[in-house]
Amino acid sequence: MAKRVIIADTDVSYIIPLQLKFVEDYFEKLNIEIITEKEYFDELFSTPQRVDVLIVSEELYSNVLQRHNINHTFVMTEQDEKEQTAELAVNRIYKYTSIMEIFNEITGKSGLGEEQDNKQEPQIVLFYSVSGGTGKTTVAMGVSAALAKQYKRVLYINASRLQVFQHMLGNHSAISAAEVYAKLTSAGDNIYSEIKHVIRKESFHYLPPFKASLMSIGLEYYVFGKIAASAKKSGDYDYIIVDCDVAFDEKKAALFDMADKVVIITKQSMMSVVATNILVANINGAGNEKYVYICNDFNKEEDNALISPNIALKFTISDYIDHFRQYEAMKPIDFAKEESMQRVAFLVM
Repeated sequence: MAKRVIIADTDVSYIIPLQLKFVEDYFEKLNIEIITEKEYFDELFSTPQRVDVLIVSEELYSNVLQRHNINHTFVMTEQDEKEQTAELAVNRIYKYTSIMEIFNEITGKSGLGEEQDNKQEPQIVLFYSVSGGTGKTTVAMGVSAALAKQYKRVLYINASRLQVFQHMLGNHSAISAAEVYAKLTSAGDNIYSEIKHVIRKESFHYLPPFKASLMSIGLEYYVFGKIAASAKKSGDYDYIIVDCDVAFDEKKAALFDMADKVVIITKQSMMSVVATNILVANINGAGNEKYVYICNDFNKEEDNALISPNIALKFTISDYIDHFRQYEAMKPIDFAKEESMQRVAFLVM
């Protein structure tokens, strides 16, 4: 039986976007009821009701609703309150957060996300920059944490020939088990299942770093593609984030082809913009929706080559990520709290 979801708010202009989001994602999968009149709401709940998810404005909410059989109640508040109520199964959400963030919190906490299992298969998202120093790994890990914050299951894979990303995590230790490296050397289509036991989780799941460079331990670069494809097939994750190094060769091109989405990171400097232009000229289909272009470490006080009349851009920037003053002290979960990083996560979604 389809779950019953009630969205109740007298503010019609607010309720319509949320209603549309539920209809788009759960058409014919849920029984969605919209209530915009207080009199009707009070009359409905004057008799016993069974509701799977109730999304109700602070104006309409009262403790009387606890007498009914409501599995999950979400109270949309006018004030940004960090603490939830002590009432059982009642969650408070600031109603002027983005619709996407509200929607993801509701579906994640209520279990409605499980209704979408058949809607979209796991996505492999490749993060790449043609030049070093753009903060690509910071963005990839920040977006991974932001997606996890939105109740998405995320696996981060650092696809670098020499891995140095571990300084951003709590556990810096590398994979030590010889049997894991032996399996990676002859990686097949089920390699993820064979090495799944070494996957770690902090704010998101991730493949720990290798103990040395690929060349030193005798691994080929294609192993990252094997792991990502195998993880996708497992269905354990919604998103597999593959964070590539800057080398551009036939092995990297194969990862581009395999990915469902490719996020290209650039900076506003002339060197970075020109390099990205050259990259785009060498990628087939670089202008379609599979490719998303992000300017990282943006500082509005500095020259922005992305809008320079001297450069004919071959790509379009989808969003800008701000310069972070406390960059060195920040962890992925800290970046996930930043609005610009959250916007990029929504672009991936």
